[in-house]
Amino acid sequence: MTTAPEAPATYRLIDGKQTAEDIKVEIAAEVAQRKAAGQKTPHLAAILVGHDGGSETYVRNKVLACERVGFDSTLLRYEDDITEAELLAKVEELNQDADIDGFIVQLPLPKHISSEKVIETIRPEKDVDGFHPMNIGRMVAGLPALLPATPSGIVELLRRYGLVTDGKHCVVIGRSNIVGTPVSILLAKNLEPGNCTVTLCHSRTRNLAEITRTADILVAALGRPGFVTADMVRPGAVVIDVGTTRVEDATKKAGWALKGDVNFEEVAPKASYITPVPGGVGPMTIAMLLLNTLRAAKGEVYPR
Repeated sequence: MTTAPEAPATYRLIDGKQTAEDIKVEIAAEVAQRKAAGQKTPHLAAILVGHDGGSETYVRNKVLACERVGFDSTLLRYEDDITEAELLAKVEELNQDADIDGFIVQLPLPKHISSEKVIETIRPEKDVDGFHPMNIGRMVAGLPALLPATPSGIVELLRRYGLVTDGKHCVVIGRSNIVGTPVSILLAKNLEPGNCTVTLCHSRTRNLAEITRTADILVAALGRPGFVTADMVRPGAVVIDVGTTRVEDATKKAGWALKGDVNFEEVAPKASYITPVPGGVGPMTIAMLLLNTLRAAKGEVYPR
């Protein structure tokens, strides 16, 4: 008869906010060196369509992050009645602008605009979100690429906390093209961190809790607040919560609070390491976006 492993006496928070700050310090130092050597200052542009609260906050944080590391930044704002043709024309304009090293079109977009068409119109060498099929394909093939920011941020957290991934079972809940699918690919690669045996779960997965309880590393990226409960987690697991959903909260000045996909109060006592929300994966997304912009400016993936 086997005995179930005991839960750890304490858990350790994976501090994405501090880790992101560390990365920004590193980037800022390299940018300062580039400027001192007379090299071009990296330039990140962002297109924001409409007035979605979450998008407004995220883009504002990107602009502030650019200032923090010494990048040039440009924010282009449009009302949500912009036509698809007009937006695609602006994307092409940024493609041709030699001063712009990378740019993003903030998602989600209004329903009358195809996100896929917009993403495919961005030149791969300027696609610092890492969403273009060329960058995704190169990632799958193990070639240098501008990696999707959130998945690469998750991998970087595992790296910087020295967490062993080799041979571990990683379960990812959520199969989006932005997080779930690419992080499952990255963690399965023969890399460090990597070399996981990965199970990718989704809305049609049967016996989900039975599967998640086998995970050494559990990544929750499905956008359902509090979905992952204690009975779904193996004692001692590393838990990565990607969820950032606004939930009404009358106790907060803003009237809402950010909630992750993991029921933190229940799950944390069973975990060895866990990311909080906010302050976990979220800040890493912006840090990795900055890192992609620096790589684009240096021509590391697509030489100029």
